[in-house]
Amino acid sequence: MRIDALWKRWIEILAALAVAAQEKWRARRAALYFAFEKGQLVVRQSGGDTVGPHLEPSAADLKQAASGGFVTLEIPADEIVVQRINVPARAREFLPGIVRNQIECLSPWSADQAVYGFDAEASPDDPTVLEARVLITSQANVEAARGALAAIGVSADRIVARAQGAASAPPVTMWSRYDTGLGRGLEQSSRTVGSAVLAAIGVSLALTAWWLFSASSIRAESEDVAARSTTLQRELAPRTSALSASLDPAERAWALKETSPAGVVVLEMLSRALPDTAYITELSLQKATMRITGLAEDAPALIAPLESNGQFAEVHFFAPTTRGPDGRLFSFHIEARVEPHIDVPER
Repeated sequence: MRIDALWKRWIEILAALAVAAQEKWRARRAALYFAFEKGQLVVRQSGGDTVGPHLEPSAADLKQAASGGFVTLEIPADEIVVQRINVPARAREFLPGIVRNQIECLSPWSADQAVYGFDAEASPDDPTVLEARVLITSQANVEAARGALAAIGVSADRIVARAQGAASAPPVTMWSRYDTGLGRGLEQSSRTVGSAVLAAIGVSLALTAWWLFSASSIRAESEDVAARSTTLQRELAPRTSALSASLDPAERAWALKETSPAGVVVLEMLSRALPDTAYITELSLQKATMRITGLAEDAPALIAPLESNGQFAEVHFFAPTTRGPDGRLFSFHIEARVEPHIDVPER
């Protein structure tokens, strides 16, 4: 099935659901049922499709009740032409289109002047056959019935009809306020629903495009800030080196002393971080890089205490760990970067 056919079918289903929901919501209120008897318009108490006893309210009461309720008008059976067609039972969902395409042949009026409704049920003789009953009247009859109702200040929400001699059968809807009606389907409702769906899709696409554009702008701005930060660091590095080189040896020594970690502090931190079973045999401190060599019963277990100390970063072995001469201790070689601003806690 083509995409345009799927789209049309989907919109028709949504339109039918919208019409049904709208009618059902309005029908929840008080319902009035009008019918013609002996050429006179009478009002009856209605509960669904069941017609109850006659009422004799005033025109003002009818108008007030109709303003907040659902009004159904039944046109006379002698103005109805009944036609019957048979279709396969599996074609039930396509029945509205089938009836619409054949209405020119079924109706004694032209298609643009015919108002129709239909119902269908499975044939008692053959369950695979669907017997459809099509009730047809003219648009002039419908307008006349609506005019008779409008004369007492009431507007119909739905117009129904019954076949001659089928007073006990449920009525068939011929026209509805919420349908373009007149037996021609849900064109206007479909157009309205289709427009709403297209508008929703358009808004969704616009919001998605705006979100993607915003995310791209934020990403570009973040990358630009990172690039400028890197550039600034590169520009400052030569200046710092040049400034250090311009100092005399004594001042340069003091600057190096202030910016480099102190060996005493590093040794203090090592004594606190390493367990008592570890022994340091060699300590090397080059600027912020520290290297230690020693012996321990469990060399891999030394990495975690040094990292959790908070004063060392990038802790790793820079040489293989080997077993010592006694076979109990292992020789380790650990390298780490000493973090600046070391604070020595009081013992």
